[in-house]
Amino acid sequence: MGATHNSINTGKPITVTIDGKVCKSTFGKTILEIARENDIYIPTMCYLTKVQPIGSCRMCVVNVEGVDGMILSCQEKAVDGAVITTNNEALFTERQNIMKLYDVNHPLECGVCDKSGECDLQNKTMEFDVDQQNFTARDQHRPVENWGYVSYDPALCIMCEKCVRVSTEITGDEALKVKFGGYGSTIINVKKEKNYASLGDAAAVCPVGALVSTHFKYTSNAWELNKIPSACPHCGGGCQMYYEVKRDRIYRVTNEYEFTNLCGAGRYGFDYANEGVSKDAEAFAKAVEAFKKAESVIVAPQISNEEALILQKLKEKYGFKLVSHEARAYQRFMRAYSEVTGKHLYGGDLKRLSESQAIIVFGSRVNNDAPTVKYHINMASKWHRARVAYMHPMEDAEMQHIVTQFIKYEVGSEEGVAALLAHTLLEHAELPQSVRGILDDLDIGNLSAECNVGEEELDALKRSLIKKHGFSLVVGSDLYMHPRAEQIAKLVALLETYAGFNVICVPPAGNAMGLSLICDLDDAAEGYTVGYDVKADFTLSALGNGDLDMPALNQQEGTLTTVDKRVVPMHVALPYGGYVLNDIANALGLRAKYTIDYTVQLPEEKGFVKTAFDDLPEYFDAVGTEHRGYLLNAQQVESGCELDEIEEIEAFDGAIVYRCDPVDQFSPFTAKAKLLEDEPVLLGSSQFAAAAKLKEGEHIRFEVDGVVFERLFKIDTDMKGTIALNPTFDMGLSSSLLSSYRFSRLVYEKINIGNNDE
Repeated sequence: MGATHNSINTGKPITVTIDGKVCKSTFGKTILEIARENDIYIPTMCYLTKVQPIGSCRMCVVNVEGVDGMILSCQEKAVDGAVITTNNEALFTERQNIMKLYDVNHPLECGVCDKSGECDLQNKTMEFDVDQQNFTARDQHRPVENWGYVSYDPALCIMCEKCVRVSTEITGDEALKVKFGGYGSTIINVKKEKNYASLGDAAAVCPVGALVSTHFKYTSNAWELNKIPSACPHCGGGCQMYYEVKRDRIYRVTNEYEFTNLCGAGRYGFDYANEGVSKDAEAFAKAVEAFKKAESVIVAPQISNEEALILQKLKEKYGFKLVSHEARAYQRFMRAYSEVTGKHLYGGDLKRLSESQAIIVFGSRVNNDAPTVKYHINMASKWHRARVAYMHPMEDAEMQHIVTQFIKYEVGSEEGVAALLAHTLLEHAELPQSVRGILDDLDIGNLSAECNVGEEELDALKRSLIKKHGFSLVVGSDLYMHPRAEQIAKLVALLETYAGFNVICVPPAGNAMGLSLICDLDDAAEGYTVGYDVKADFTLSALGNGDLDMPALNQQEGTLTTVDKRVVPMHVALPYGGYVLNDIANALGLRAKYTIDYTVQLPEEKGFVKTAFDDLPEYFDAVGTEHRGYLLNAQQVESGCELDEIEEIEAFDGAIVYRCDPVDQFSPFTAKAKLLEDEPVLLGSSQFAAAAKLKEGEHIRFEVDGVVFERLFKIDTDMKGTIALNPTFDMGLSSSLLSSYRFSRLVYEKINIGNNDE
């Protein structure tokens, strides 16, 4: 996310002069923003483009002709005709004195500090010629604090407050606060009991070594690391990132923190490479034969666009079924969606989401499913006071600082809820007669009772949208695998087409969007199956546990398709010595020297651009940050909306489990990561424990879609209701075999782990 809180200002044109340069801009922008737009340098310490101005460092002071004293350029809006000076002897002296005060008690630990070589304090101390210290202060005992993923050294902290603003305005965990105490002021973690990986985003913006990643401390100097640009492969966000590598080891993951964000999984979930692999000719020959005789090939969404195209070409050549349940469900949902909108992609994007004044989240535990989407909802809440309606069968304590209206509906009632939304929000819209007829004929009282969504809740939702500008609707995976998914898709699409909502249909994890666009997917697996990272008769595995090894996504070049509908590149971070899918494809009659030779062949009829991997275009975000990749072209498709009657809602009684990975989005990619819990946990409330007749610490076994889960049950005091969270990150991507609705009734047996508990 590169847009700032000021990026949507559309004021009248103004002209200002900065250091003799005439600069044209618009009213509403600050002096600092206009200077940066025109490549004019003004030093800062506390300023962070992606949050509101903090104004604590005063390094950005400038002179404005006709105004006495020095002006904070980060906060002062420029006026037409202003003449501004950014540097002179007085300004230099002011900034030099500020740096002397910053340095007064900052320990000279540069030789062992993890920030050395990329430290703003270090750089600006040199920039402003501070070569001696004229001030002294009594040392205070300030011990280092370990907050889990992040460690805090208050002795190094300069109280710039960047980390607090990120925690509040971006990630929304609201874990960090300022404890004011004059010279003894410090940053405190008010939620120490929560091991927030999202604090990594707060640590990334720290200009000194006060906040650092715990696992990275004392492991390497910054200048020794090779930065390899790539895209995060976890949740479908495809966020910009760098693998920082030395001697074939990833030491850390970073990003362009000034403008972009990276969730905990992206920052810490990088330990998944398939290492120590060599070419096994016998296994390779078996793989080639397996493809020739396979009835079905099962594939997980955690593959590149190029690998997806290879599989599609092999399907066309050999006629096997190509199965990926999550991607197939998304594919069917979007096809039904496009019947209403007339375009093969949803129309929404993250920038407009962050600028919305009213947001509805429906059918997704969005904080877990897509953290980057949640961050943009939080930005809208903090910057534009957005009304946020959260519609789900489960409350989420991590959304409580954002949500203004929680609407709890019954498990399984999503079709009814979608119909109620359409009826409520399209009351005065000019709809096709057949659609209007179905919506007008709804028995609202009965439907509200079945869904457990009161008419007064819907009225309150509608009232909350009055006089708001910019409506967004975020929908997710709860809807895609619902038995009535295609009907739900049409109802949701009505809100984009006839009510102007900025709709984002969050793809399932990995590259599910790319897979769904490129491949002709099938519904069921039968006969001899080849599995790409799943249990099958013959398996190709990027985790090193199959019949033939494959490279992980941090060991190969290729592209991903993101939630923002962009095609972005990945690059090789670690070496790989085995065979790749392209080798198998070549043995089966396809011809490409490298996997990325398929980038230029990605289907134009699905919105991809005919361009080679090395020629992927450069683009600039809202604040001028350079990226590689391109936006998918929305393709026109045949439209014509025909709704069905709303079906009777199936009742879900008793204890229910909900498939959902932990808040940090760790997936099978991070099975080797040291930061994961010792074993996967079924997490529920005390109320769930009573309904399921379970006690904390008991181990149980249950089955969903033929996949067997073994879980340790724990109680979370923040949770309510009779639904428990069941992760799938440990399933070796057998989770790709899960084809049903995310909620299921719990039928279990207790198991005795004994002394083998690990």
